[in-house]
Amino acid sequence: MSIFLNENSKVIVQGMTGSEGRKHTQRMLASGTAIVGGVNPKKAGESVDFDGASVPVFGSVSEAIKETGADVSVIFVPPAGAKGAVIEAVDAQIGLAVVITEGIPVHDSTSFWAHAQGSATRIIGPNCPGLISPGRSNAGIIPANITKQGAIGLVSKSGTLTYQMMYELRDIGFSTAIGIGGDPVIGTTHIDALQAFQDDPETEAIVMIGEIGGDAEERAAEFIKANVTKPVVGYVAGFTAPEGKTMGHAGAIVSGSAGTAQAKKEALEAAGVRVGKTPSETARLMREIVGS
Repeated sequence: MSIFLNENSKVIVQGMTGSEGRKHTQRMLASGTAIVGGVNPKKAGESVDFDGASVPVFGSVSEAIKETGADVSVIFVPPAGAKGAVIEAVDAQIGLAVVITEGIPVHDSTSFWAHAQGSATRIIGPNCPGLISPGRSNAGIIPANITKQGAIGLVSKSGTLTYQMMYELRDIGFSTAIGIGGDPVIGTTHIDALQAFQDDPETEAIVMIGEIGGDAEERAAEFIKANVTKPVVGYVAGFTAPEGKTMGHAGAIVSGSAGTAQAKKEALEAAGVRVGKTPSETARLMREIVGS
C-alpha cells in the first residue's frame, strides 16, 4: 500500500505551462503518474503536448476537478502567486496540494496553512520535492528511477537526502517517500507521516530524516514513543552547523542548545529510534532491521 498517493490518484499541475511545471510534468508522466490537466487562467482551453500525450489546460482548479475528477494538485506557481494558488486549491476542496515552490514568504505560508485548517485539503510543503509511491504515482520532482516499490516508509525534511536514502535502499524499496520541506511553516509534518505509515499495513519500517532548527524532531520522538510500534531509524542533518547561522532551509537555524542535531539525536534515541551518524550508516541500520 502507500500513503497519500496511489495508482488511482488523478493529478493536476498548477503552473504546468511554465518552464518548471512543464519539465516536471513530463517527468511525472514518464513515471506513470496520471496527469489529467493543468491550470493556468490565461491559457484555459488550450492543451500541452508531452511526447504524444495531450494534457488539457483549465482556467481554475475547481473547473479541473469538475472535468477530470482530480484529487491531487502539484503546485509550481512562482512565489508571488503561490499563496493564491494554494488557497484556490483549498477552496476547490482538492484532497492533496503538493507545494513545490521555494522562496514563499513565511507570512504567505502561514496564511494558506491557516486557511486550510478544517478543510478537505492536505498540504505537503512548501519548498519540498513532493512524494512518490514507487510504481504507482509520483507527485513532484523526486526522481522515479532511483528506487522501487517496497516496504519502507520515508519522511524527510531534505529533498536531496530523500533522494540519497531512496537510492541507498533501492534494492529493498519504499511504500511511499515523502519530502515535507524544511521551511518554518509547513503543512504535513513528520508526525502526520509517521501516523500514516504506522496505519499502513504494508509499511514495515520507517526512515525519518530531520535537520537542525526548531523542535519538530523532538516532538516526533515523543509521538514515536507513544504511538509507533514499527521500527524507526533516523538521521539528523547539521551536526557541524555553527550556532546562529541559517543552513540551507529557512527553518534550519540553531539558537543556543535548542534545535541542535545532538539534542534531536538524543531525543530520538530516548524514544527507541536508532540514529545514524551519516545517511549511509542510517541506511545500514535499516538494512539490519529488515534483514532481521
